[in-house]
Amino acid sequence: MRNHDGKGIALVLGAGGARGLAHIGVIEELQARGYRIEAVVGCSMGALVGGIFCAGGLPEYRQWACSLTRREVFRLADFAFGHPGFIKGDRVIGVLQQLVGEHRIEELPIAFKAVATSLDSRSKVWLDSGPLFDAIRASIAIPMLLTPHRYHGQDLVDGGLLAPLPVSGAREYIGLRVIAVDINAAHPVHGPPATTASAPEATDTAEVGNLSAIETGWTRLLQSVGRGNPAAPGVKVNRSVMELMSRSLSTMHGYMTEMQLVRDPPDVLIGIAHDACAIYEFWRADEMIELGRQAAARVLDQSEAGS
Repeated sequence: MRNHDGKGIALVLGAGGARGLAHIGVIEELQARGYRIEAVVGCSMGALVGGIFCAGGLPEYRQWACSLTRREVFRLADFAFGHPGFIKGDRVIGVLQQLVGEHRIEELPIAFKAVATSLDSRSKVWLDSGPLFDAIRASIAIPMLLTPHRYHGQDLVDGGLLAPLPVSGAREYIGLRVIAVDINAAHPVHGPPATTASAPEATDTAEVGNLSAIETGWTRLLQSVGRGNPAAPGVKVNRSVMELMSRSLSTMHGYMTEMQLVRDPPDVLIGIAHDACAIYEFWRADEMIELGRQAAARVLDQSEAGS
């Protein structure tokens, strides 16, 4: 029987690419304050961080994520020529399986489920059993970026298409307060300003020279984001493919999240600004984790004070 002392929680972790690294900081702040995370519901990057946490592998994942350089992030991209998506995702999933091990969701010490979107039924699919990394891979399959994941006879893609902040999935955990983390919040970011990838520095140039032609092209594509000074009002801005994808996903996730929060608000909402970083800037783990910790601390201070 659960101890109804207000410290047992169901944690909902939202979608948003690299901003989802902030979930790590939120989890660490919750645990430091004595909250017991008894269930996690995750979407996309929230499913990845949440699933790894429930499997007990968050410290190892945190250490690995914080060690990644921009070059190493690029090298994790296994290109999928002739497939419906730029990247297969097998390489990064393989690394995570080595870090965390193989697990089945129904055997995890903490209740977990992920949400994905079925291209066949055009509906949400809740993944609460079976291999953990199959559920994670399905939930993170951003259309056009990662190839769909075939699972349970369906082609599944990113759960953020329909449920970027899946609060409804936490309602079955009776007696637990629901704390949700929205990483597409509209409010200004409190912390270091967002940066975008720029032209390679001198030390990066040598590294890029060691990459294959494909990886070099990928690097240049990402590094084209944000070059030059901001355009004056009314001046047309040429956006890179990756910047366009990042902004488009953030816009969609933000709109869908607003609608979800109106229908099904959590007990406590922690927000990370949509402009904290781009969806692909996974080399900014230290910064995003600290941003998540700070955001959680502010909201929990207010919640615990009864405001």
